Amino acid sequence: MAGAAAPCYLLAVMEPARPPRSFSPRRLRVATGGLVLAAGLLAGAPALAGQQQYEPLADSVRSAMAASLARGMVVRASYDSDAHRAEWLAQMAPRLPRRWIPDETLRIEFLETVRYESQRAGLDPALVLGLIQVESNFRQYAVSSAGARGLMQVMPFWSRLLGDGDESSLFEMRTNLRYGCTILRHYLDIERGDLFRALGRYNGSLGKATYPQAVRRAWDRWRYRPAAGGAQAGLADAGAG
Repeated sequence: MAGAAAPCYLLAVMEPARPPRSFSPRRLRVATGGLVLAAGLLAGAPALAGQQQYEPLADSVRSAMAASLARGMVVRASYDSDAHRAEWLAQMAPRLPRRWIPDETLRIEFLETVRYESQRAGLDPALVLGLIQVESNFRQYAVSSAGARGLMQVMPFWSRLLGDGDESSLFEMRTNLRYGCTILRHYLDIERGDLFRALGRYNGSLGKATYPQAVRRAWDRWRYRPAAGGAQAGLADAGAG
């Protein structure tokens, strides 16, 4: 994103708890591989869910991405103040579909994790929430026709390329978000901050406008809008929060 000021559509970089109970790692994997897959297939995935395409990675890039995925799993999202945290969560939680995340505690923990993983990858949390809406509509077990899995519709080859090869882990909330944010950050880096092209790569539809435009519309829906006169009011137009 170096050079002249880019349009806000290209500015994806905005910011650098334990896992929720229903999203808890490992617990979901006990003899449930077939059931999880069936649940995802029955739930389906939105029409715009696509697939990342396998591309050979330089050893240095693969090592850096793998290291990013492997780092500690302590969730501690960044806020300017306790009041900021309360206001942000109060705005975001009601926008989540209760059908898929019905419990209030789980909704808060999910949002905290999305915010943390977004910030960790240098992404706007609103952008990541918009991408999840378009990719899976917040369905943890969504599986696309191409085999992309989970909230951020991560293709299984990534777990073999960067992780331990356990494809079922992509149904774990925290693991899926970490992969998805790391992959989107990678695509943004190789596209020099061009979000339109990075999203096209993420969805496997590079050069087509339908998916980037859908994510942009969803991104706008998830923007944080500080209360008038509040401490965060100056961040509203930038989409930060």
